[in-house]
Amino acid sequence: MTERGQLVSFSIDGRARFGAVTAKGVVDLTERAGEYRDLRHAIEAGALRRLVDIAHRHVADHALEAVTLLPPVTNPEKIICVGVNYPDRNAEYKDGQEAPPFPSLFPRFARSFTGHGQPLVRPKASDKLDYEGEVTIVIGKAGRHIAERDALSHIAAVTLANEGTLRDWVRHAKFNVTQGKNFDSSGAIGPWIVPFADPAQIADIGLTTRVNGELRQDDRTSRMIFSFSYLLAYISTFTTLVPGDVILTGTPTGAGARFDPPRYLKPGDVVAVTAEGIGTLTNTVIDEA
Repeated sequence: MTERGQLVSFSIDGRARFGAVTAKGVVDLTERAGEYRDLRHAIEAGALRRLVDIAHRHVADHALEAVTLLPPVTNPEKIICVGVNYPDRNAEYKDGQEAPPFPSLFPRFARSFTGHGQPLVRPKASDKLDYEGEVTIVIGKAGRHIAERDALSHIAAVTLANEGTLRDWVRHAKFNVTQGKNFDSSGAIGPWIVPFADPAQIADIGLTTRVNGELRQDDRTSRMIFSFSYLLAYISTFTTLVPGDVILTGTPTGAGARFDPPRYLKPGDVVAVTAEGIGTLTNTVIDEA
């Protein structure tokens, strides 16, 4: 177990469960913390540290390899994604414009994500599946019109995402990218959530993405155009953030579409998104059946 704890949603024998990862495997907390239905319910109760403490008192029930990891929050009300949030990413557009004054935002549906160790699905409709490694925050306390100075107190946990994108489908329409961002199982979130306790925990996270071991993306959250605090304040201006909401905070430069020629994902590829203090989210790629 890391000092901060690693909390997971998983399935085994066809049953959805939740627990904590230790050095010896997965401690099943589903009955041991039976007052919570799932991790989202525990987040609503402000109980993530309690789950970590309970896990410390028990031995592992399952080897990590024996369970199927799910996105940590399996039933979020909202998944909101931030586009173009690193300076070099903005420069990729080569439009001569300075950093945008406000963040670009779009929604994703829960079904578009899978968990750590599960395959990303390249759909029948397109062979232009791309990767986007991102640090991801999970909301712990509801709020509307959240002041930027108070925003970090609304974070429950941090995790990782590979915000898989179908590059041709994000250009199908004039005003949105939603369809290219929401193919079933085209992205991943996980492998776990790490409870948030200290602003220093997210102030300067090193974030990398590797494809088949080759470094493709490498940046730090301290360089984000829009900080975590600003994003929560801005988003909560137009929608109420609630416990379990998931916010993907943007990807660095280096996605496959930016190579010449583009280097899209293909079956058999392995994508690993790593962030300091969080872990590594790893997925293979398969074709849609």
